Formats: sequence, C-alpha cells, structure tokens
Amino acid sequence: VQLLESGGGLVKSGGSLTLSCVASGFTFSTYHMGWFRQAPGKGRELVAAITADGAESTYADNVKGRFTILRDNDKNTVYLKMNSLKPEDTATYYCNTGPGAMPWGQGTQVTVSS
Repeated sequence: VQLLESGGGLVKSGGSLTLSCVASGFTFSTYHMGWFRQAPGKGRELVAAITADGAESTYADNVKGRFTILRDNDKNTVYLKMNSLKPEDTATYYCNTGPGAMPWGQGTQVTVSS
C-alpha cells in the first residue's frame, strides 16, 4: 500500500493550489477517500472526504466553500483543489481512506503567507 501526495508549495494568502494523491496497493475505486492535514503542534484533522464513486463529498466547516475534493478512479488519484487560501491553512496535507486506515504517506507541505 502506498499513498503519494504532491502539489504543495508556498502561496500567498488568497492564492490557490491543487494537491494530488496517487494510491497503489489496494482497490482504490472501492474506498472512500479523505484529505487530512496537520499543522505544527496540532493534531491531524479531516479536511474533506469523498465517497468511493465520487458522488458525494463532505468538508470541514473551516474549508467549506473554498476547497473541493475530486477523484479519478481510472488514475487511482484523489485531488484537493484549494482556493482562497488563508495562513491558517498552512499544514502538511495527507490523503488516506480513513484516519490511519492505511499507512500514511509523506504528505505534501502547504505554506500560506499573509
């Protein structure tokens, strides 16, 4: 099992980024997927989740209306489109089927400057 996140970077407040997570080693299309993040000194939190078929998604209140989670089951990839980024979005972002359900990947760092 491998989860490989990418797409992070340094962006100014109000900017946008799109994160990608490529999964391997399990039947991706049968699993709900989520994006999680962990800021320095804080616990890991669920940011967004999407059903296995991509038909439904849910968001944490603090990202609702700014972030969009999408998936492409043909490419075993889940995406997180992030708009109107704020400094408080600064964190390392991870994907997983659930909190710790699969081995965590290395994550991708997102830094939002004010």
